[in-house]
Amino acid sequence: MIIRLTSKFRKAYKKMPKMVKIKAEEKEKIFKENPFDARLDTHKLHGKYKKYWAFTVIGQYRIMLAFCSKEFVDFMNIGTHDIYK
Repeated sequence: MIIRLTSKFRKAYKKMPKMVKIKAEEKEKIFKENPFDARLDTHKLHGKYKKYWAFTVIGQYRIMLAFCSKEFVDFMNIGTHDIYK
């Protein structure tokens, strides 16, 4: 699986606390092995974000993503629940 990072994701990632960045890297490894591993709590979003999914990084921090194909996934954004606003 190839993970592509959007410019919005890259910009938000740079602003994250160091601990969130460390956990995000750990969770990305798990995601590559199994996107629906229970440790990620991967879930489909609703409403205006219904074409996206998200998984938990740590606490209130999430990565929002889009499954583009069996081979490609786009990480759209990272942050607290505020990313859904």
